[in-house]
Amino acid sequence: MQVAREFKPGSIYIGRLRKGADIIRSIETFCAEKNIRAAWVNIIGALDRATLSYYDQKTHQYFHRSFVGEYEITSCSGNISIRDGKPFAHLHITLSDTDFNAFGGHLWPDSASVFAAEYVIFELDKEPEDADLERCPDADTGLALWK
Repeated sequence: MQVAREFKPGSIYIGRLRKGADIIRSIETFCAEKNIRAAWVNIIGALDRATLSYYDQKTHQYFHRSFVGEYEITSCSGNISIRDGKPFAHLHITLSDTDFNAFGGHLWPDSASVFAAEYVIFELDKEPEDADLERCPDADTGLALWK
């Protein structure tokens, strides 16, 4: 295992997302307003629309599937780091439908419509100021990974 840097705990923010909000855009906007540049995120709740994806490791392409209906967010977790100078939310989500089937994957931006959702953001300390978790292109994977 390779350790990139050590962070100390920062502030913890607890809140809820408004009905109809997009999860990723809401979290990114909140982090920009609070100048959160590194954090861990957990979300639970329900939604009525979302697009999930998985990343094909051979072709380096995302494949998407949209879900419309009543879904519980059984788990949504991920991190906040910096991409193109702004907070970037990298979230994975597991949804369950009315028959208790579960679906999971990478949550796509501008796709989720919240019915009700509660979040916890565990900020990582900003000191020193150059301690940003920044995402940069990685030639081996085709992904934007931490520097």
